[in-house]
Amino acid sequence: MCRGGNLIYILKGARDMKAILASSIGGSIKVNGKRIPAILIEENGLLNKIKSIWTENAKVMMICASPNNYDVNDSVYSCLKEAILMSGLSFSSFEMCDDRNEEIIERLGEMDAIILVGGHVPTQNTFMKKLYLKEKIENYNGIVIAWSAGSMNCAEIVYAGPELDGEATDPNYQRWISGLGLTKVNMLPHFQNLKDDVLDGFRLIEDITYADSMGHEILALNDGSYIVIDDGIETLYGEAYSIKDGCQKQICKDGESLVLEIK
Repeated sequence: MCRGGNLIYILKGARDMKAILASSIGGSIKVNGKRIPAILIEENGLLNKIKSIWTENAKVMMICASPNNYDVNDSVYSCLKEAILMSGLSFSSFEMCDDRNEEIIERLGEMDAIILVGGHVPTQNTFMKKLYLKEKIENYNGIVIAWSAGSMNCAEIVYAGPELDGEATDPNYQRWISGLGLTKVNMLPHFQNLKDDVLDGFRLIEDITYADSMGHEILALNDGSYIVIDDGIETLYGEAYSIKDGCQKQICKDGESLVLEIK
């Protein structure tokens, strides 16, 4: 049985910096099976938040989730470039980092914005480690915008819940891995789509996530919800739920915000 009362969020930004960690930022839609650019998500003020920290004519670097999945990387890159312009943001350069040009990560310090895209969490995490991204981002002074797997991998210790066939039953699959250390939040994105999902015969939320939450707090965010990190303060916007010790509780609604308590 879940106990009532207020929860204490043991969440803290690892350093003073500006970041937006979203479930999704939008930027594309499917039309006749083809993905085309679209304006970034405006729900809960997400686009306005991005605009408020964006540098005019920004130098941007997009870091991919699957370093050798070139078709997907090129598609995301193409859509995102157009989506940013459609959304009223500007850039002077927009580069993509995958395993075709890993060396450009050495120019990270020149960038005004780093974008960490979605994908398979462990695959992206491995690529980040290959790039030594955690070490390189330590003194980075620009902004970080992330969604889905990118947001999840920003955690100090990442909750990499099973998502592909076979991962839920694989005894060697690592559900907790080291991340970039920008936050202590363990995010579960796209929650509105996961509630009825089944993986390897297990209910994704009730059987897998609840069990993994014993001794941990996982914040489940719907698309359109996000966390802003600014000067060490973490603020949650939009509908979200705390999953902890096998219990689920709504902690924020659309149109509302919540400062996550630092302890």
